[in-house]
Amino acid sequence: MSSEQDPQGPREAAPVQPGEPEETLRLTDPKAMRALAHPVRMALLELFSVTDTLTATQASEFLGESPANTAFHLRTLAKYGYIKEAGGGRGRERPWTAVHQTITVSSRDQQPQAAPVAKALTNLWHELVLDRIRRAFSSSSWPPGWEHASQSSTGVVYLTPEETRRVARELHEVLKRYENRRTDPSLRPAGALPVEFTYFGYPRPDLAGLPAAEKETDE
Repeated sequence: MSSEQDPQGPREAAPVQPGEPEETLRLTDPKAMRALAHPVRMALLELFSVTDTLTATQASEFLGESPANTAFHLRTLAKYGYIKEAGGGRGRERPWTAVHQTITVSSRDQQPQAAPVAKALTNLWHELVLDRIRRAFSSSSWPPGWEHASQSSTGVVYLTPEETRRVARELHEVLKRYENRRTDPSLRPAGALPVEFTYFGYPRPDLAGLPAAEKETDE
């Protein structure tokens, strides 16, 4: 899931092959947003980013929830069109699959009744992501070889709104180079683990009034 504070507008989607999830869902329905605004349901959707199918039993083992609870939340996600049955299995061994590859939500350009719901959902997602980042970088036990591989950094550059959108698209394209490894384990090199990249791009008007740095000149 991603949030958009300044939507890029419609983009031409790549053709979807039979059985593949659609490219992007842009959330505008308040009921669908409320249905997603639950930590377990958001965690379930995240699991579908690294697996094609998932049963309630499998999900319960990953999340530490009961199979009955995960089955309920999977059915709720299906009711609002986030996932669908993949075919085969029965009861809690019934596999589910994601309907969309990406879900985006923006608190802007929404109908009046949807805007506050979109804002609440975006805030919840940010809280979950930031809490996971804090826990990851406060951990003292990294997998072997990953102690110095994980990185975090913050920088400020001067950009226009269009340049900011372009940078986000370029970052997305870099990550898409490795997207096929998600569904084809044979493409994963030895030692590869799921790696989460999170980036935030937002204006800092509080810094805009600072004087420009003086350039040094040789006399």
